[in-house]
Amino acid sequence: MRATPVLAVASAFLCVGAAFAQNSPQAAQHARPPEYTFRIVREFPHDSDAFTQGLAYRDGFLFESTGLKGRSSVRKVRLETGQVVERVDLPPEYFGEGITLFKDEIVQLTWQAETGFIYDARDFRLRQRFSYQGEGWGLATDGRELFMSDGTENIRILDPVTFTEKRRLRVHDGATSIPELNELELVDGQIFANVWHSDRIARILPQTGAVVGWIDLHGLLSPGYRRDPEAVLNGIAYDPKRKRLFVTGKLWPRIFEIKVIPKR
Repeated sequence: MRATPVLAVASAFLCVGAAFAQNSPQAAQHARPPEYTFRIVREFPHDSDAFTQGLAYRDGFLFESTGLKGRSSVRKVRLETGQVVERVDLPPEYFGEGITLFKDEIVQLTWQAETGFIYDARDFRLRQRFSYQGEGWGLATDGRELFMSDGTENIRILDPVTFTEKRRLRVHDGATSIPELNELELVDGQIFANVWHSDRIARILPQTGAVVGWIDLHGLLSPGYRRDPEAVLNGIAYDPKRKRLFVTGKLWPRIFEIKVIPKR
């Protein structure tokens, strides 16, 4: 049966509307984020007794925070050799967590003590303590603000001077929240986040919390080296001058410089 003119116009309008919806920015947002894999560029030695909770890079050195009560520390490590050239141990009641470098300071979180520490990056002298609510997991900075994970799907944005919370991001892949965000690093305008007990790194837009890519690091370290069930991927550091990305894990014997490449 032929459509009447009114029905034909209505049908055409619906078709145009459907086509527009399929190509709209809202529809594009629900597309699956691209997947990436890796290529190893170099390997560096790493203390296999270090329960890595936070990692940062500056001028040829890695700054590392390690966890576990009675074993937590802040370290300055020579990248090429793994030599620890500076170290401060935390009091035994603290479980060290994320770390970042802000100007001439090292900022460190602890897990459940709601206490953070600030050290002089030159001599590791303790400058001050600060407080926050809830658990501390990962920490990163863009040079203006601090980004803090707490084991949930949220990333808190903190003032780097007062440590007051300014706002939060809910990290999501489409409509799905991504919980257990752990170690964080700012990499060319995106937040790279380890997901606890996972071999994947989420690439997150700091403006919206949207996941815009996943990096699959499965197979980076042989399972034979993972002598503890908690020897999981955790630790991301970035050299912005030479565009080098470093990753490691808790109790891992190696730090890897990797190149991120699209998955085929």
